[in-house]
Amino acid sequence: MSSRTWTPQEVASSAVRHAGNAWRAVEAQHLVSTNVLVDSADEQRVLEDLLDESKPPVPPGARGLDFLLFTPFRYAPPPGGSRFRGETDPGVFYCADEVRTACAELGSWRWRHLLDTPALTRMPPAGQTVFRVRLDAPAIDLRTPPFDAGRPAWTDPDDYRACQTMARVVRTAGLRAIRYESVRDPMHAGCCAVLDPGAFAKRSPLDRQTWLLSVFRERVVWQRSHVYAGETFEFPASGWSVPPAAPGPKRPVTRRRP
Repeated sequence: MSSRTWTPQEVASSAVRHAGNAWRAVEAQHLVSTNVLVDSADEQRVLEDLLDESKPPVPPGARGLDFLLFTPFRYAPPPGGSRFRGETDPGVFYCADEVRTACAELGSWRWRHLLDTPALTRMPPAGQTVFRVRLDAPAIDLRTPPFDAGRPAWTDPDDYRACQTMARVVRTAGLRAIRYESVRDPMHAGCCAVLDPGAFAKRSPLDRQTWLLSVFRERVVWQRSHVYAGETFEFPASGWSVPPAAPGPKRPVTRRRP
């Protein structure tokens, strides 16, 4: 962990305005899982409403947002939390500057799940939704001074304690987002942890794409569906087995239809 202890005042003094688009990838199962149980769109809407009533309530600040935006604020984190969210912390919406980076982030977690299931050697292609949002919020950027001195702690592949502590300080400082370097993307491109639903400049996604994700023990492969089927991202899993190196590693394979 970083030995530096930050105060809300110090963090607030280095705040910047972050305004721009960001991408997030999620499993596209919310409609598929209910489609098989009903015979019409009306029945599906009723079933979706009934299922929604059994879920945790949407936090007040996230109400009115599209479900793709409010979902991360609705559910508890996994055991141990996530990079900028401890087990008892409010929700965090993770997103990335580029589609490729969002795919790398989600792909690495699917790959970890595969490793935790010894009976599986691969996960067959599954539909994923990749969508774009608009952000406009006060934030800090861990890649820039004075925060970049703590890079080893911010980019630790497994120990999230320093990041979780910083996120709590950022919340106390009244800021809504943290810009940081992707640990899972081989290009170490930019990501953003949205700590407050008020960071969204638009209440709904600006754009949605459908992709297929295949997970193998040695790599993950993303393929865009339909007319964009020639667009592919492939990430070797070897880069996720050890702590990340400095920026500038080999670019992931990107194939497009000739």
